[in-house]
Formats: sequence, structure tokens, C-alpha cells
Amino acid sequence: MNLLSIFSKKVELKQPVKNEASSHWVKCQSCQSLMYHKEVENQKFVCPKCGFHIRIGVTDRIALLADEGTFVEFDGSLKPIDPLEFVDKISYKQRIADATKKTGKTSSVVSGECMMNGVPAQLVVFDFAFMGGSLGSVEGEKIVRAIDRAIQKRQGLIILSASGGARMQESTFSLLQMSKTSAALARLASHNLLYISVLTDPTMGGVSASFATLGDIIIAEPGALVGFAGQRVIEQTIGSALPDGFQRAEFLLEKGSIDMIVNRGELKKTLSDLLALFKVA
Repeated sequence: MNLLSIFSKKVELKQPVKNEASSHWVKCQSCQSLMYHKEVENQKFVCPKCGFHIRIGVTDRIALLADEGTFVEFDGSLKPIDPLEFVDKISYKQRIADATKKTGKTSSVVSGECMMNGVPAQLVVFDFAFMGGSLGSVEGEKIVRAIDRAIQKRQGLIILSASGGARMQESTFSLLQMSKTSAALARLASHNLLYISVLTDPTMGGVSASFATLGDIIIAEPGALVGFAGQRVIEQTIGSALPDGFQRAEFLLEKGSIDMIVNRGELKKTLSDLLALFKVA
């Protein structure tokens, strides 16, 4: 056996086993604990050490809320166009293509109908992985169509927000979605149907300034960042420091801006109980 073969063997022994690769470990952003991915997944992506709620994607959100096999997606073929032919560092068309390749979705909103512990509901979930969950014309249209279905079927509506705000590449077209969705929610209210808004980390900008804070009941996940402008921008504008925990769910609950904070593991039961309690025949 020559030296080259011995060296090759040593290198081979040092290669990580596939199941123990770094991607299978999760580091908590709050307590810095390193945990095995399956352990975190079994806890619904909540840190078992400190309770920090890790951001999750739209597929995991739906799986945690909808009864197995009951979620039916609507309007999945809708996709944004580029009416302004907007270009910053890259073109808007390219950004859409990149986001679609990354997420497998054509917009930052997935909308559909499902059962939650046997209670039917219209469900809208934002995907922060798609261009920061930004609100554009397609996202607004999907929300309005979900509201229309809720009215037609006399069901409750749940929107889970995770967004950086209105999509700058669509300019006024995206800003119009704030009034468009708000007007549709007023129509829902006129039919005495329940709208529950769930604020997840983060819910910012035009989303927080419109439908996200118009819920009959507003729920937030623990520690969720919720607000319009960022803390640094506000501090620079007013010229003074902001209180500790400003724009976090706990601060908003203390000030009466939201109704409750619900841990992710209890969210499905809380939502289904509220839907059943306020169900209108």
C-alpha cells in the first residue's frame, strides 16, 4: 500500500455522512442553540430550548393548519406582469423568474379552502421566500377572490401575513391593493362573516397598514415583528430612541393593538375554535 492510497483513505473517512450534513442542523437565532432539524420540525419549528418561533414557509404553514388532505388551492395560475417595465439592479421580470424558480410559486400568496379540525375556512398564506412576501396586484387579487368565496360559501376567512410590504416594482399598482383588499373586507363584514388576521414574523409596510390589521380578531405569533416603517427609520425621524421590544407582538398586545398571542402549536385549535364559535348559518 503506497502513501497515496493511505492518504486517500484518511480523506474518505473524514467525509460527513449525508444524514449528518450541516443542512440537517438548525441554529436558533435567539438562544444560539444548535439543534437537529427533526427535533425542531417535531416542535412545529419552535425552538425547544427558548420557545423562539423560527420562520417557516408556506407549505409548512398549511400543513400545520389544514386537516390532512383537505387543502384545495385556488388561483394558483395567476402570475404578475410587468406593466411598468421596471428595472433596478435587474429587471422585474427577472426577479419574478428567480422567485418562481426558488419557491416553485408564481406569487407570494397561496390561497385556498380547507378544514381546520373539521371546520371549513378560506385560508390565505403569505410566503416570505417569494420576494419578501411583498404585496402586488396578483396577491391583492387572490385575497379579494378568497373574500368573495368566503361570502359565497358563508365561511370564515383567515389570512396569515409574512411580508415586507407593498412591492416597489409595481409602484401605484401595488399600493392600490391596500384599498382594494380593505374594501373587500368591508364587504365581508357586511355579511357578518368572521375575518381572523394572523401576524407572523415579519408583517411590515403596506400589509400591516391595510388588511393585516383589519381583522375582527388579530392574532400574532410570539416575538413577531409587526409595524409600518423599520425601527431605525422611525428613530431617525423622531430623533429619539424607541422602547425595548418596540414593534414586537408582546409590545403590541400590551398597548392593545392586537387581541392575543398564540404559540404555533396551539394556533390550529385556536383558529378552529374561533371559527366554530362565530360561525353564521
